[in-house]
Amino acid sequence: MKAVLLHEYGKPSLLKWEDAEDPKPGKGEILVRVQAASVNPVDFKRRSGAAAEKFPVQFPGILGRDFAGVIRELGEGVENFAVGDRVFGMAWETYAELCVVKADVIAKIPEGVDITTAAAIPLVAATGDQLIRDAAKAQKGDAIVLTGMTGSVGRCAAFTAKELEVKVIGGVRKKSLDEARALGAVDAIDLEDDKSIALLGFVDAVADTVGGAAGTKLIGKVKAGGNYGSIVGVPKNASLHPTVNTCAIMAHPAPETYVHFAEAIRDGKLSLPIERVMPMTDAAEAHAMAEKGGVGKIVLTA
Repeated sequence: MKAVLLHEYGKPSLLKWEDAEDPKPGKGEILVRVQAASVNPVDFKRRSGAAAEKFPVQFPGILGRDFAGVIRELGEGVENFAVGDRVFGMAWETYAELCVVKADVIAKIPEGVDITTAAAIPLVAATGDQLIRDAAKAQKGDAIVLTGMTGSVGRCAAFTAKELEVKVIGGVRKKSLDEARALGAVDAIDLEDDKSIALLGFVDAVADTVGGAAGTKLIGKVKAGGNYGSIVGVPKNASLHPTVNTCAIMAHPAPETYVHFAEAIRDGKLSLPIERVMPMTDAAEAHAMAEKGGVGKIVLTA
């Protein structure tokens, strides 16, 4: 097969479209012909070496966390799937023509959802949903601040919050205040404006996708006994706020969530913009664009 290979940590140009050994499915696994994979921050952090401690790359290595494609082969004991099924999910080494994944962590792509859309969903949907439910522990009627609300994970988190009837205050940059309100926020604050944060009353929880200086300020706005959930680590000053429960998570596979969000996108209930669709041979260019920020989802096709 062909795959995007990385031979050492470093800049995007180190990603090369090269020959690689075909993977083989083991017991309980499925071999997928990858048709699309999306670019996520974990991918360029692994490439650069920034995530080497948590997610080291065995060189030569293949990056990629999301995928959408068609089942080519079933491993021993796999049921409920068939060769030719369109599937999507979270796996590893998905920047390739073929990948192997455990059958119990993927799902069939709903009818009416195209491959490129499906490839953009799994990681951000699981992350956003689990941020609200598991990390921020938001409940019906709660008022929460959701940082990065207009990003891909933020949009998914806002969708879950809406379904739970949680009142969301969007924490975004000034230019995105109106967009956050259009996505359903009851209000929005500029995270780069200290006065805006200072005027914020106490909230039941913060759901953080941004971190940094904004996080250290927002944790002081969580009521006693409230929750600070994050996907970027807890604020450095968390120990100064002992009455706030903190929880940092990494998303785990959630097949039912993938399907639910895919159907919501198909049915017009959720918008998850895809900025660009590029061939997998242009993975280096895609990484350079994504790492600069300010773009929506980028999907690579094989």
